[in-house]
Amino acid sequence: MSRFHGRLTFFDEARQGSPVMPAKNNMGAANPSRHCYIESYGCQMNFNDSEIVASILSNHGFGITPNLQQADLILINTCAIREKAEQNIRKRLTEFRSLKKQRPDLLVGILGCMAERLKAKLLEEEKLVDLVVGPDAYRSLPALIAEAETGQKAVNVLLSREETYADISPVRLNSNGVTAFVSIMRGCNNMCTFCVVPFTRGRERSRDPQSIVRECQELFDQGYREVTLLGQNVDSYYWIDTHTNQATTFAQLLEKVAQISPYLRVRFSTSHPKDITDEVLFTMARYPNICKYIHLPVQSGSTRILQLMNRTYTREGYLKKVQRIREILPDCGLSTDIIAGFCTETEEDHQLTLSLMDICQYDMAYMFMYSERPGTLAARRYHDDVPPEVKKRRLNEIIEKERQWAWENMRQEIGKIRTVLIEGPSKRSDEDLCGRTDQNKMVVFPKKNFRKGQYVQVRITGCTAATLLGEVLEPAAEMV
Repeated sequence: MSRFHGRLTFFDEARQGSPVMPAKNNMGAANPSRHCYIESYGCQMNFNDSEIVASILSNHGFGITPNLQQADLILINTCAIREKAEQNIRKRLTEFRSLKKQRPDLLVGILGCMAERLKAKLLEEEKLVDLVVGPDAYRSLPALIAEAETGQKAVNVLLSREETYADISPVRLNSNGVTAFVSIMRGCNNMCTFCVVPFTRGRERSRDPQSIVRECQELFDQGYREVTLLGQNVDSYYWIDTHTNQATTFAQLLEKVAQISPYLRVRFSTSHPKDITDEVLFTMARYPNICKYIHLPVQSGSTRILQLMNRTYTREGYLKKVQRIREILPDCGLSTDIIAGFCTETEEDHQLTLSLMDICQYDMAYMFMYSERPGTLAARRYHDDVPPEVKKRRLNEIIEKERQWAWENMRQEIGKIRTVLIEGPSKRSDEDLCGRTDQNKMVVFPKKNFRKGQYVQVRITGCTAATLLGEVLEPAAEMV
């Protein structure tokens, strides 16, 4: 999926884990007798899962705290997509073990994608945690905590074909009160050879559309003005009502959410090139409040490598999808994921990736060196034979190419007028506000009398490598 810190993140290196705080209007348990500290790593699905966990725990007497010293329970929501991610999490668990020596009653647990693969090691061999909970087992957390309090090692990593947590209202953590994420499906059926997700998050299942629309409506009623619909592969969203036998596709769901209010912006991530349809693109074109931005991971520009990755499309097929996006949505922002140094990748394969980047001219990309993940098809079938120094050099060339096009695309914005949803103060100055354009570019502009949650028309006057600079012409739409 794509990064959502500053921009969006699916399947990125685990970002620095961040302690989470509940939104001011959703503080969890009233007068809690115990407190939980949650740290989340990786993709936005993990951060959304942490909000589900916070909701479950708040209904069982736990308050959420950003203060480690106040915590009776520490939970790390883990990412297993890259080796570096696991290293970061292990280091953090070691630090918590030192804290646990000072406070023997303190419980430490891991959630999410590392749970299944490393449960035995973390529980028995290294004794780093007291409980291990997989992404489909969060409802069992209260019982597992009670079990761990007796001194037993508590584990539930069973995957489900039905669990979507559709009935749980997430506690919004680290919320700006303007933007929120809504999970529409879980798991993945795409057996990409490099990816652990089908093994750590299970098979794909979609959440019923009524519960999704209801959650988005509630967010809008609470003052939120942008929702991002989340899924490992949103375009394959598909729900059948067993009573009426009526199906809902992703394009239809997108339309239902867009119809809540013209003042509710709608984003989504992540799309798979084999599944994104003209129906989705025409729906985006039809509704001004559906943001014109698509994250379309390519992974490689070489058809040969794509076949080894089991991506189920060719270079030519991917470029046809991009061409179709440009035809139907000429002003659409486009980002991607790219892996450098996959098994057997040659210099010719690498050059094909660079040339594809020149054709697509991405606004942004998430770029990684390939790291073999135990249990994946690639680990079983192929030899990780590209030397680390070659991977690093190729990654640096990909990064440089991405920077060139990102900078050019930012420069092309100068002089344009964009609608911006104000998300809050700029990180660098309280005298400035910031928000995003439809195309997911951050804009900074003078504060004046404008406020968070307001839409404004901004003329772009300049840019840095990552941020647009502008001046507000007029409010575009008041909060409703």
